[in-house]
Amino acid sequence: MADRFAVAGRLALVTGASSGLGQHFARLLAAEGATVILAARRMPRLQALEAEIRSDGGQALAVEMDVTDASSIQAALDTVLHAFGTPPDLIINNSGLSREGFFTRMEEADFDLVMDTNVKGVWLVARTFAGALAKAGKPGCMINIASITARGVSQTLTAYSASKAACEHMTRIMAVEMARYGVRVNAIGPGYFETEINDTFLASGEGQKMLTRIPMRRFGEHEELSGALLLLASEAGSYMTGTTLIVDGGHSLNLL
Repeated sequence: MADRFAVAGRLALVTGASSGLGQHFARLLAAEGATVILAARRMPRLQALEAEIRSDGGQALAVEMDVTDASSIQAALDTVLHAFGTPPDLIINNSGLSREGFFTRMEEADFDLVMDTNVKGVWLVARTFAGALAKAGKPGCMINIASITARGVSQTLTAYSASKAACEHMTRIMAVEMARYGVRVNAIGPGYFETEINDTFLASGEGQKMLTRIPMRRFGEHEELSGALLLLASEAGSYMTGTTLIVDGGHSLNLL
C-alpha cells in the first residue's frame, strides 16, 4: 500500500517555495524522490534551498517566478521545458499572502495585492502549467493551497478569506475542466500553521486566545500537512478530484 503514496520520479513545481509551507512541501517532495522546481521571487532563498536539497541527495532547480505576472510564469515554464523537456506533472499552487484590517479601513492597494496573488496568481499558474500538461497530453495533478478561513468568519481577514474561498471554488471548476485531460485538481485547507505570514499574530494575545477555540488546543506542525499532500499527489488519491482536505485540528468546527 505504501507504494501507492509514492512520488519518486515525478517532476514537481512548488510556488512560494522560499518560505513557510512551500518550503516544507519542497523538502518533503524532494525527500520522497521527486525532482522539485522551486519557484518564488526571492532567488537567494530558493538557491539556498536548492543547495540544501542537493546536499541531502535530492534533485531541485530554483526558478524565479512572480505569480502575479503572466510573462514571469511563462518564462519559468520555458526554463523548466528547456531543462527537462516536459512540464511538471505535479503542481503545488502555494503562493499567497495576507493583509489584515477591518474592511472599512483597508487600503485598496492592499486588497488588490491579496487578490492578485491569492486568486489571480492561482489562476495564472494553473492556466500556464496545467495548460502545458493538457497540451502535452500528459496526466498529472495540481494541488491548490486554500485555507479554513474560506469556510468561516474571521474578523479583519476580509480579503484573505475571500481570496481563499475563491481559490477553493476555482479548484472545483478546474477539476471539472481538467478531468478530460487526466489532470486531477484538489486543494488543501490548512488551519493555523506558523509561517512568516502569521507568526507575529500567533504569538500575540489574540493569537493565544484563538488557540482556545481549536479543539486540539495547539497550532499545527508543518509535518502534519505531509500526509494530505502525498495522498493528493500520488496514486493513493487517483480517484480524488475537486475536493478540499481540511487539516486544522478541528478548528473549523469552532470558526466563528
